[in-house]
Amino acid sequence: MTTLTLIGKPDCHLCDVAREVVETVVADLPDDSVLVEERSILDDPALYELWWEKIPVVLVDGELHAHWRVSPDRLRAALAGR
Repeated sequence: MTTLTLIGKPDCHLCDVAREVVETVVADLPDDSVLVEERSILDDPALYELWWEKIPVVLVDGELHAHWRVSPDRLRAALAGR
């Protein structure tokens, strides 16, 4: 199973857009093939330090996939290749 982590914060428009892209892409994949986790930089000082100026951030299996804008086609290709 692939783990996709969406890092953002509440009331972040780009984070909302990224969440919609993630949900749309994951919905097209087989059930239980991707575990989606959401983390807030406001709840974790280490995440804040690393990512505060780049949110939303998408990690795939702990590796940086994208920040600021998430391309559905690029994300679909990355997840299909796992």
